[in-house]
Amino acid sequence: MSKNLQENICESKLFERLYKKHAKNLHDFLYYKFGEHLNPQDKVQEAFIKLWQNCGKIAPSKAKSYLFTTANNLMLNAVAHQKVVLKYHKQPQKHATNESPEFVLQEKEYYEKLQNAIANLTEAQRVAFLLNRVEGKRFKEIAELLNISTKAVEKRIYGALKKLRQEINEL
Repeated sequence: MSKNLQENICESKLFERLYKKHAKNLHDFLYYKFGEHLNPQDKVQEAFIKLWQNCGKIAPSKAKSYLFTTANNLMLNAVAHQKVVLKYHKQPQKHATNESPEFVLQEKEYYEKLQNAIANLTEAQRVAFLLNRVEGKRFKEIAELLNISTKAVEKRIYGALKKLRQEINEL
């Protein structure tokens, strides 16, 4: 009896013995009760982590009960979460917009024109333009990346813009 008072779950050897003794049984319990789809092995690991975090508060004689209760609660929380997810997926999603079909079609056509125009730029212009407009890099950053002068970057981007305007307006 005095030995139980001195034993502490925080001692790594005792904790390791508890793990070896109860991990498989705990996994099997969760697997049989809830199935594989909620990943019972993860819940076993989480239960042991919670035991380790609270090792000073739990007597070794209560460790098994604590583990099974904690793991069961973790699985119940996962089941509740799955129910919420399923309920959300069952709700009809709103896909309507205030845009007319004509506007949507024009937007799609414009996007295609833009993509074609960008593809027709020279590689140097395209790289500088996309670094600036898509990634938001400044001229100086682009110059450092490409190992060219800031003026060269400006020329490439302004040339790209001019070419894009011409191609999009022609189509």
